[in-house]
Amino acid sequence: MDELDEVKVERAGFVATITLNRPDRLNTISQGMLSALSEALIACDRDPEIRAIIIAGAGRVFCAGLDLNDAASKDGVSKGGFAMSTKIDLRGFPPNVLYHLDTPTLCALNGGAAGFGMDLALGCDIRVAGQSGKLAAAFTKRGVVPESGGTWLLPRLIGWSKAAEIVFTGRTLDAQACLELGLVSRVVEDDALTEEVLTLAQEIASSAPLAVQSAKRMMRAGLMEDFDAHVERVYLQVLPLLESEDFKEGFTAFLEKRKPEFKGK
Repeated sequence: MDELDEVKVERAGFVATITLNRPDRLNTISQGMLSALSEALIACDRDPEIRAIIIAGAGRVFCAGLDLNDAASKDGVSKGGFAMSTKIDLRGFPPNVLYHLDTPTLCALNGGAAGFGMDLALGCDIRVAGQSGKLAAAFTKRGVVPESGGTWLLPRLIGWSKAAEIVFTGRTLDAQACLELGLVSRVVEDDALTEEVLTLAQEIASSAPLAVQSAKRMMRAGLMEDFDAHVERVYLQVLPLLESEDFKEGFTAFLEKRKPEFKGK
């Protein structure tokens, strides 16, 4: 399979789906896929016609982590590949890129997400799991730590104690356990997962995109600032929204009791 085909991007209206397309290798991430995934995320985020991004995995799993065979090849660890490189630009690393996107992101968790795959799933704004969905924090069982944002994300999602238990033991969580912990929003039949996530993404895309993106930025900022600073930041975000065409359309549609048609302006 051509390296360019290992990260596929498809459009359906205002929704883009980025698919990790390496099912024969359980969608493990090769060196080339790192840059391809980042480039796809950035391109979707910059496209004003894309209002929601779905990240999915082809085949029976979401992503089994970084490709250790690739790392051990002549272009991998022994030659400064991604697993051991000290020259990697983390600003362009997919989890970092994912964190800074303004466009809402959804993970379609089909099958297992281990290691890097788990961190990638956790980095999405919303996760929907099929019944076979799993999150595998296998890092400590491999002699490493969550290298792609997991140690930052997991305690914020479920609290320190639960996060510590999962990370320290290297535990695998099935879909129901993920739901009970709040790591996924819902669990559906495997064959309904694609439609379920697309429907949710389309619902998000039907909202005013400038307001949705602003809300995401404010939620992200709120993780790291006190209440007073946050309220002031939100106020400054509201002012330009009040001048937008979408605000006028939303207000008018409400008065006219009709569905608004937002333009992202």
